[in-house]
Amino acid sequence: MPNQNPTAGILLALTTAFFWGALPIAMKQAVEVMEPFTIVWYRFVTASLGLGLWLYWRRQLPQVRALGIAGYGTLLLASIGLAGNFVLFNSALEYLNPPVVQVIIQLAPVILLLSSVWLFKEKLGVHQVIGVSCLMFGLLLFFNERLVELFTSFTGYTLGVVLAVLAALVWVVYGLAQKVMLRQFSSPQILLMIYLICALMLTPLAVPEQILLMDQRQLGMLMFCCINTLVGYGAFAEAMARWQASQVSAVITLAPLFTIIFVDLASLVWPQYFAAAALNVMGYVGAIVVVSGAMFCAIGHKFIRQHN
Repeated sequence: MPNQNPTAGILLALTTAFFWGALPIAMKQAVEVMEPFTIVWYRFVTASLGLGLWLYWRRQLPQVRALGIAGYGTLLLASIGLAGNFVLFNSALEYLNPPVVQVIIQLAPVILLLSSVWLFKEKLGVHQVIGVSCLMFGLLLFFNERLVELFTSFTGYTLGVVLAVLAALVWVVYGLAQKVMLRQFSSPQILLMIYLICALMLTPLAVPEQILLMDQRQLGMLMFCCINTLVGYGAFAEAMARWQASQVSAVITLAPLFTIIFVDLASLVWPQYFAAAALNVMGYVGAIVVVSGAMFCAIGHKFIRQHN
């Protein structure tokens, strides 16, 4: 395991937040002509090849014979969870702007936290209760203009929100399964096995020739999505190895704010392709509160401890 290096840790965590923040913007462009199943298939195939070669070079390929029946079941569950997350996330982008999807997906680590408390009997701290409360309040502020529509009619916007929430829920299945598998394998080894299974599962549903329908802009966005899977998750794994997990988690919650900034900047430079976030003041405040709540869940105990 690499030595603890806070400087490298924060740079890697910021790299993850940067790439994950830009991801939904690129996928929004790619999904114009390519189905979500196919985009995700390309991402998993690319990630499998890249990560597989890297682990082979480091002589760290996973020994699948050590899994056992229960291990295979857990691996399959994790694969279904991550594949479902990728597909639902992409599908939500057909109905919602990238900042909206990115803010909703912040539910995932919070639900994972609550699920871990229930399944693994982990202790729920005061800071986590405060963080979850802030996150829920922030979501209400963020959707202040669309709350009536969300709860009184089933529009395309509502469908997009439902798909994004489901994406967060199935990611929790992946997160819990990976937590169990970490007893036997490293994070990169688990990801390689999951990427391969996901690529195989989605092969019958993918239409690879749709790539021929893409113009240069859309093709570039698809390539960025594929690279993003490797760089984003790779930087995340390396950050976890060099810095405290709670602090890494706090930094990557900045991803929605990166998304909002990137979307607003892109709408100024390429208004024909990108629409601004279109949030009122309460919406922007809500996004900040959501991020702050998720961040407080990760590192709030440090502040509480200092004031006791």
